[in-house]
Amino acid sequence: MAGSTAFTFASSNAVFRSSLSSSLSFSTNPFIIPMRVSRRTPSRSSFPKIYAITSNDIKVGTQLEVDGAPWKVLEFLHVKPGKGAAFVRTKMRNYITGNTVEKTFRAGSPMEEANVFKETKQYTYKDGAQYVFMDLTTYEESRLSESDLGEKTKWLKEGMDCNLIFWKGKVIDFDLPITVKLAVVDVDPGLKGDTAQGGTKPATLDTGAVVNVPLFVNIGDEILVDTRTGQYMSRA
Repeated sequence: MAGSTAFTFASSNAVFRSSLSSSLSFSTNPFIIPMRVSRRTPSRSSFPKIYAITSNDIKVGTQLEVDGAPWKVLEFLHVKPGKGAAFVRTKMRNYITGNTVEKTFRAGSPMEEANVFKETKQYTYKDGAQYVFMDLTTYEESRLSESDLGEKTKWLKEGMDCNLIFWKGKVIDFDLPITVKLAVVDVDPGLKGDTAQGGTKPATLDTGAVVNVPLFVNIGDEILVDTRTGQYMSRA
């Protein structure tokens, strides 16, 4: 029995050593730790941007390409009539012509989003009939004619930062700052006792624009004007 017991112990010990050796056989260097290698997937930026929306996604400010031209949605209304298919009624402005029209689209119909983007440029000077805007980083110039700018020229002043709007590599429009500071160059003199609650009078500004100002405003005063409405806001 003693011999049998010794044999069993030796066998168990051998099995233990064999099992331990087998479990460590994958690495001969105790300082090497096996690591899992994973493949990196390409980032999303490596794929081209797809402009795909439906008429259900339309909202104010949405930019669409319709009939080969870029449009901006000014107003919209989703309509679900009692009979017939639902539709979206919109009021849109053509970036190229400036015309505003009403267009209707069937609900859920696929739309193409216009690849319109803005870049900040500084208006630097007028060269003949052209208005020159410069990128202060690259010093690249963009030139627009008076017809391109329209009535916005009356608020434009050298050194003013504006947003030029591009589509397919061409400037199609530009946005002025909402508030501009301009100087009064001609106005009837204010009368003693005039207050902000009194009447108004026309004033000519240094860009040539004419706005109605309170009676207390005088030549040389700087005022703030809302370029969207052309109205006096306050003294600067």
